[in-house]
Amino acid sequence: MTPSPSALADLLAERLAATADLLERTRADRALLEGCVHAATRTAEAIAAGGTLFICGNGGSAGEATHLSGELIGPFADKTRPALPAIALGFDPSAATAVANDFSFDEVFARQLAGLARPGDVLWALTTSGRSPNVLRALEVAAERGLYGVLLTGALPAEATPRGADQVLAVPSTETPRVQELHLMLGHFLCEAVEALATTSSRA
Repeated sequence: MTPSPSALADLLAERLAATADLLERTRADRALLEGCVHAATRTAEAIAAGGTLFICGNGGSAGEATHLSGELIGPFADKTRPALPAIALGFDPSAATAVANDFSFDEVFARQLAGLARPGDVLWALTTSGRSPNVLRALEVAAERGLYGVLLTGALPAEATPRGADQVLAVPSTETPRVQELHLMLGHFLCEAVEALATTSSRA
């Protein structure tokens, strides 16, 4: 049965209310907010020292990875600042399909990090469930290579922090679309803060 316009309007209102509720719960999560500030500061320090930011995720989170890398390479707010080094992993089709075919899909991000990352770099790893094998594997390789790892995820049990996640930014929800919406908002904050901090450092 095709939903009526009024039913669709009710659905939209319901979704907006759910997102508004999650925004309030996120705003009240002091540990999450402090974690965002710490992640932004560490990322900016790494970039100011000559490091690179890598970002990865699957599906919608892959789209957010490219979105956020674009915000840093291009201007987020300051159109006068230089480009900042940010790379979304997985968007070289030849490399990604070769790794998936010859090794496994679990290695598509890790293999690129192994070839490109250097100690002192940063990884932002996005997985709404906190269980994506290729994202978790990327965090492991990041730890092995001396990167600072930031995990953006949904609600996780306290004991479930993956290896390599130096900072966990866990949105208090398990509903994928809502988590992705908050990841983009937090990602925009991270980009804005990194832009301001890294630009200040480079001009000092």
